[in-house]
Amino acid sequence: MITHLADPAALDAPDLRVEGEAYQHLFRARRVAVGEEMRVVDGQGRARWGKVARVDRTSALVTLGEPAPDHEPAFRLRLIVPTCRPERASWLVEKATEVGVSSLWFVNMVRAPREPGGGTFDRLRRVAAAAVEQCHRSRLPEISGPYAWKDALKLSASGGRWFLDTGAGAGSFRAGAGGGEGTLLIGPEGGLDPAERGELLAAGWSAMGLGERSLRLETAAVVGAAFLLLAPAGAEIQN
Repeated sequence: MITHLADPAALDAPDLRVEGEAYQHLFRARRVAVGEEMRVVDGQGRARWGKVARVDRTSALVTLGEPAPDHEPAFRLRLIVPTCRPERASWLVEKATEVGVSSLWFVNMVRAPREPGGGTFDRLRRVAAAAVEQCHRSRLPEISGPYAWKDALKLSASGGRWFLDTGAGAGSFRAGAGGGEGTLLIGPEGGLDPAERGELLAAGWSAMGLGERSLRLETAAVVGAAFLLLAPAGAEIQN
């Protein structure tokens, strides 16, 4: 099944016109033909079924029908990660989007200070958009930053709050805790600065580790997110 990410307003109309880069990808590269069914999503959690009605030289018309499954996890997870090199950030955004993360916030930390270059976040949003279509979800995660550390604690106003870093010991957390939403913060590969860790604990965050091995930050982020998003609601996860 093909999933196409469209402008939110497009899902309120009976038909969708596909042009430009999306047209080239779907109807020239992938050879989608008249009569084929597709799933159209708006990036905000809505989805509708569609059928290709016409393919012209520079555009195509898709007739929209009934609502389609949104394929979104019941638990909404915000992910706070250190600023990192562009290629690593792209991998992280792609995989976190596929797993089902709702937001990714990049934060400058003591051991991971980095100022992303111009256009970095636009590129990351394009990576996320491609991942939404690839994994057939319907919500485009919010991607923003870089934030200063002092703002990191303000980014998670509600729900469960956990952080992973190399200094965290073993423990457990309850999937789906925090009223259906929560925030997971990932420390840099050198570990959180002691002062940062102390601030998180003082603010009520729960420290978590991922075992004996040292993981790259993007690996730790995806593994930690998967624990929270894919475990049955209410399941206690030991690590």
